[in-house]
Formats: sequence, structure tokens, C-alpha cells
Amino acid sequence: MPFSRTITVVGCHAEGEVGDVIVGGVLDVPGKTMYDKLVHFHTHKDSLRQLLLNEPRGRSSMNTNLVLPPCDPRADAGFLIMESEEYAPMSGSNTICTATVLLETGMVPMVEPITEIALDTAAGLVRVTAECAQGKCKSVSFDNVASFVFKLDYKVHVPGLGEVAVDIAWGGMMYVLVDAASVGLSICHQQGPQLVAVGERIKRAVQASYTPVHPENPRIRGVSILEFTEPLTQEEGGCKVAVNTVVTSPGRFDRSPCGTGTCARLAVLHARGLMQEGEILKHRGIIGTEFISHIRGTATVGEYAAVLPTVKGRAWITSFKQVVLDSSDPFPEGFRVGDQWHMEPN
Repeated sequence: MPFSRTITVVGCHAEGEVGDVIVGGVLDVPGKTMYDKLVHFHTHKDSLRQLLLNEPRGRSSMNTNLVLPPCDPRADAGFLIMESEEYAPMSGSNTICTATVLLETGMVPMVEPITEIALDTAAGLVRVTAECAQGKCKSVSFDNVASFVFKLDYKVHVPGLGEVAVDIAWGGMMYVLVDAASVGLSICHQQGPQLVAVGERIKRAVQASYTPVHPENPRIRGVSILEFTEPLTQEEGGCKVAVNTVVTSPGRFDRSPCGTGTCARLAVLHARGLMQEGEILKHRGIIGTEFISHIRGTATVGEYAAVLPTVKGRAWITSFKQVVLDSSDPFPEGFRVGDQWHMEPN
């Protein structure tokens, strides 16, 4: 067989968001931390991400996770998160997918009814608790890294919109958070194209005017993702409920309620006095699925007051596949087409 590359992948989604997991065919790379390994792949081996996420093997609305040996001795496994435009330091839906694949395939032993594991990410150690029965992960919750707010009500001039107030927060990725109604929109499928276009425009305006820097890892800098929000409501049983949708480059929605986006929002809500420790937030996404979250404690990160968020969701394995690259394929790193990828003009 004239294949120059063969990669073993387990297909998976968490509450609708695709987070496939590479389990074979890729060797480890040097690095004292998982962030070092992230940088190595980005600078030296980015062809892997391009091959798997670009067409014809991938699409704009998917992610791929790479399981690697951990750098932190407390972890059971390490993994890197590859998205269409970046390597995310942390992702909730991808953590849930990766934990589910590790346990359901037996790469990490499953213990019923509760399995506890630790995963080494580029954002730090993340502890995971999986509810398990009959070989299935019924749910996965993760204790995320500390999340905090850089700016509340930051004013930014957006071409075509004028001045827009946004919040900027870290939840494992750098987020811009925008009240959808403040720009004349609501979170619904019918306004999908407008939400994506406006969200990308606001994000670019923030990128041009303000660069947040993580105080514990200054290599993590700049916003890369935007979250539209709607107001909190109260549900029976005392839980708070909110709807959001996250616009991720190159211009599409996160299909899940977004785990790191949930953490960033918890940090903002706590900073505004709208969410206290122990209160439950049911965060719902564009397709109606939800992550259940709470603030388990508080901390300080550099000069910032932070929250310690825990998020719970579900994932399902969808396929077992061998992804190959024929040595004569004219697109060894795939391609993108403007009808789906919302490509920027040159």
C-alpha cells in the first residue's frame, strides 16, 4: 500500500461537538511540559493538524485530540487539543471526549461506578471524575484550571457596529464574552450567519486593541475565541440556567455548550456577584445540550481573583478509523474552500 502516513483515530463527540482522539500512529515529541509539546507540534509538526482537520478528511466543525505520555507525574495521560486555527491550551468538550475514549477503549482502566483520573494539558493538570456503568462512561466531570477575568465592560470600537462592551476572561482559553442582545442579536439558528460574522468582527477588534497575557505562562496571550451570552434565569430546584454559543475560527459555532467557555462565564458571573461557590449553572448551547457546572472554590492567579470551576457533560464514541495519506495525494495537508471556511480576503 503506497501510504506515507497511517493514523489510528477514535471518533467521538461531547454534547454535539466533535472531538476525535488519536490513539496510534504519532510519536511523542520533546518537552518538559505539555505546553512545550504543544509548541513543538505547532512549529515543527503542524502538518498533522492540517491533514486531519482540513478537507477532505476533516471539516471546519471538528477538533482532534492527541494522546501523549504526560509530563506531570501525577497524570495518567497527557493530550494536546488541535482545532482548525490553533492548538487550544484546554478544552472542556475535548477533555470529556478524551477521557471517555481512554476509559471505554481500556487505555486507562475503568473502575465502576466511579473512575478518577488526571490528565496533563497545556493549561495544567486537570482532574477528571467519570461515572461508569457496564463499560460505558455515563458522564465525565473535570476540575478545570483556575479561571479569571481580565476585563469587565471593556469598550472596543468595532467597524460597522460602533462601541461594543465586552468582558475578557480566561477559562482555559482566552475569551471575549458579549451579551448577544447588546449587538441586536439572539442565540438561535436563524441568526447563525449574523452571529458568526459579528462575533468574528468583534473578536478581531479586541485582538487589535488589547492583548491579555496569562500571568503564569506569558506564552499564552491574546484572545482567540468569542462567546455570545444571554441572561441568567432561574430553574426549579435552585439551579441557574443560561444560554450561550461560542464562535470559533474560522467562523463556526461550537456545537456543545463549550466547557472552557462555561468556565470563563463562571468567572465573569462570580466577578459580577451573580454566581457564588456551590451554586449550579446549567449552561446550554446552540443545539440545546447542556453542561452542568459549579464553582468549587476560589484562588488567586497572579494579580487576578480566580474561581475553580467544575464542569460535567457526556460523550459518545462514533467510530474507529484508520486515517491514511496516500503518497500520491496532491493535498498532503488538505485544503479549505470558501463556502464553509469563511476565509479572510488576502
